[in-house]
Amino acid sequence: MKLEDYYELRQDRVLVSRQQASNFAKQVANDFNPIHDVDSKRFCVPGDLLFSLVLNHYGLSQHMRFLFSGMVNDTIPLIFPRSDDDELTIKGENGKEYLHLERRGETTRQPEVIEKLVRIYVAFSGRAFPHILVPLMEENEVMINPERPLIIYESMEIHLRKLDLRTPSLELDGTSLDVRGKRGKVALTFTLNDGEERVGHGVKNMVLSGLRPFDSERMQEVVADYHRRMQQGA
Repeated sequence: MKLEDYYELRQDRVLVSRQQASNFAKQVANDFNPIHDVDSKRFCVPGDLLFSLVLNHYGLSQHMRFLFSGMVNDTIPLIFPRSDDDELTIKGENGKEYLHLERRGETTRQPEVIEKLVRIYVAFSGRAFPHILVPLMEENEVMINPERPLIIYESMEIHLRKLDLRTPSLELDGTSLDVRGKRGKVALTFTLNDGEERVGHGVKNMVLSGLRPFDSERMQEVVADYHRRMQQGA
C-alpha cells in the first residue's frame, strides 16, 4: 500500500480528492459506505484514512487517542502542525478543527510497522458494517435510517506494550450500543496480538443517527444493497 496514492501535498497542506478518498475506502478499508462515493452529496473523507495519515506523519506511539470533530470534504486542505507535543489539533485552512490527537509513550516511525498496523486496523474497521453493527442493532431493537444511513466515526484509542511488531493481528473483544433517543453510541473493543503474544488493546467509537425500531425486512434490504455495491465495486 502506497499511502501517497491517497492524498496530495500542496505547500505543507494535505488535500484528499474525492477519488482518492473513495479508492482508499473501497480498495484498502473495504468500506462501501455511500458517503465515500465520488458523487455523494454528503461526501466525506474516511476517518480511517485520516488515522493512517496521522500515523504516517507523526509515527506510531504506544498510547494514542484520536477524537474526530468534523467531516472532511475534498475542498478542505488540512494543516498538520510541526510539533512533537503530546497533544495536537489538526485543522483545515478554514480554521475549523477536524481531529485532535493525544499521544504518550515511545514512538516508532518504521514504515513497515506503521503499514502493518494500518492494514489490520482498517480491515477490522471495514468489517463493522454489516457484520458487527447489524447484529448489535438487532439485539438493541433499533436500526439506522434505511433511506439515509449515517454512521459517524467519533473516536479511537490504541494502547501497545511494545512497538516492534512483526506479525500483528487484531481481534474483536466486545461490543456495546448505548441508545439515547434517535442517536446511539457504539463501542467496539479489540485486542492486538503479535503472533501468539497479546501486545495491546483499543476501542473504536461511532455514532449512529436517525435511529428507529428495528425492521428485519428493511434491514435486510440495506445489507443486500451494501453487498451489491461491494460486488460492483461502487
